[in-house]
Amino acid sequence: MGKDAKGGGKGKAKQTGGSEDGGAKGKAKGGKGGDGLGTCTYVKARHILCEKQGKINEAYKKLQDGWLSNGDKVPPAEFAKIAAEYSECPSGKKGGDLGWFPRGKMAGPFQEVAFNTVVGATSPPFKSTHGYHIILAEGRKN
Repeated sequence: MGKDAKGGGKGKAKQTGGSEDGGAKGKAKGGKGGDGLGTCTYVKARHILCEKQGKINEAYKKLQDGWLSNGDKVPPAEFAKIAAEYSECPSGKKGGDLGWFPRGKMAGPFQEVAFNTVVGATSPPFKSTHGYHIILAEGRKN
């Protein structure tokens, strides 16, 4: 009987603990990791902005076919070429380069993704008030 009670207790603890930990990791722990995500003040990024979802998906497919589907990071120079071709933002002429920007400067969803994308990684397409974006995070600093 002692074994059953112990086993049952552990099972329950694992289940509730697991789901709570999972939730916490996604929000708090993940954001405060040693990688500087969520804690830095400035991000250096490039982006592609399209008004239509179909067009951003086309740009993302190029990034996937060239690099992402192999698990590779998109080289900034290659991202810049695709930005120049697809982006409808004035920054497209500069390869989508937004330079360094602080928290609070960009629109909510854009800032959220920019500050939570690991350096060197490319975000999946997402929507903001300006249209559809793909972000390539190039650096972060405090």
